[in-house]
Amino acid sequence: MPEFISDELCLSWIDSHCHLGENAAEVVSSAQRAGVLGMITVGTDLATSRAAIEVAQKFEGVWATAGVHPHEARHGLAGIPDLLDQEFVVAVGETGLDFHYDHSPRNVQMEIFAAQVALANEREMPLVVHTRKAWNETFLVLDKEGIPEKTVFHCFSGGPDEAIACLERGALLSFSGIATFEGASDVRDAVAGCPVDRIMLETDSPYLAPVPLRGRPNEPANLVHVGNSVAETMGLPVEDIAKATLVTACEFYGLESKDFEFS
Repeated sequence: MPEFISDELCLSWIDSHCHLGENAAEVVSSAQRAGVLGMITVGTDLATSRAAIEVAQKFEGVWATAGVHPHEARHGLAGIPDLLDQEFVVAVGETGLDFHYDHSPRNVQMEIFAAQVALANEREMPLVVHTRKAWNETFLVLDKEGIPEKTVFHCFSGGPDEAIACLERGALLSFSGIATFEGASDVRDAVAGCPVDRIMLETDSPYLAPVPLRGRPNEPANLVHVGNSVAETMGLPVEDIAKATLVTACEFYGLESKDFEFS
């Protein structure tokens, strides 16, 4: 456990997956006032990965990822490997498979996903995985390429069976505002069965605003609603969820005390 995670920080959070845009200054300030110590802003193609790095360079407590989302797989991987060497880049992704929308051909999605799994293994970097209606194919690629030591299924939307399959492969699960939705009982069942030290929390903002904010643009400051929902589902004090997920996110992304400013 990182030494700087103390009882004084028991209601502090890290948004392990968000997409900060042009209003980043306002959003980051709001998040910090809400106790969100850190944010990982995520790239989905070359342009957004570059933009994420620029945001991370500007704001304390913000880091970036670089990768190609399955929607953008048809555009290829050019330029992404070079970004992984830049300061503030802490993971490869988000990458994976999305057979719900099929914005890129499935064979191309699988090819680009496999290439990014290989990159994460070569660079010994964390991997951020998106999967939708493609669980079997996602596991097939990961099993063939070798799942990176640090892998997270972001915005987890499966049920207990998918959760077990992820956990058995050594991966973490990241829960979003979906866990607060009335119709997401499968996700809450997965939450209930997941060890507390194997989860992270995210907003995936500006998408998926949690209850009671559905229908509005989401932002990292709303992470507390996700944390409260997960705590209720797991039958644990919210302070325990905050501390556990803060520790896990720091260890996953390699964050240290010098990375934060404490008031």
